[in-house]
Amino acid sequence: YSPPGLLRSDSIPEVGEDAAATVGMAETLSEEEQDELRKELAKVEEEIQTLSQVLAAKEKHLAEIKRKLGINSLQELRQNITKSWQDVTATTAYKKTSETLSQAGQKASAAFSSVGSVITKKFEDVRNSPTFKSFEEKVENLKSKVGGGKPAGGDFGEVLNSAANASATETIAEQTQEETQ
Repeated sequence: YSPPGLLRSDSIPEVGEDAAATVGMAETLSEEEQDELRKELAKVEEEIQTLSQVLAAKEKHLAEIKRKLGINSLQELRQNITKSWQDVTATTAYKKTSETLSQAGQKASAAFSSVGSVITKKFEDVRNSPTFKSFEEKVENLKSKVGGGKPAGGDFGEVLNSAANASATETIAEQTQEETQ
């Protein structure tokens, strides 16, 4: 029976709810309903205690079986991780992500390849440009003047090395002349 104007709530108060709300609820229940709930409360608490004892006994039995089989915590952890990884890799989300990353990797690889070929082409364009050819000719002329009777040609690195050697040789020759005077 609910008095008019009051709403009756059949919900169980949560742990931590204030005591006033619980007392207010108890006042709306008849003595008979309260006795019935107290009996049910005692029964549920007894069932929980029994289940806790059964669970403790089962856990002890499980530990004994694992000990007899030689299964230790580390092996169990490895098995759990392996199983978890297998479960993850079997999911649709993992498969889709894996496929997406694979495609992204292929696209990135293709992009790097095309960037590399563009850079190579740019170097070739620079090397074939009139300015570079003119510079290369000047270095060749310098090489032939400094190197004497050596035939002109060779790659750009050789030309620079020979020019540097010639410059160093001239400096040493000048120093030697100054010391002898």
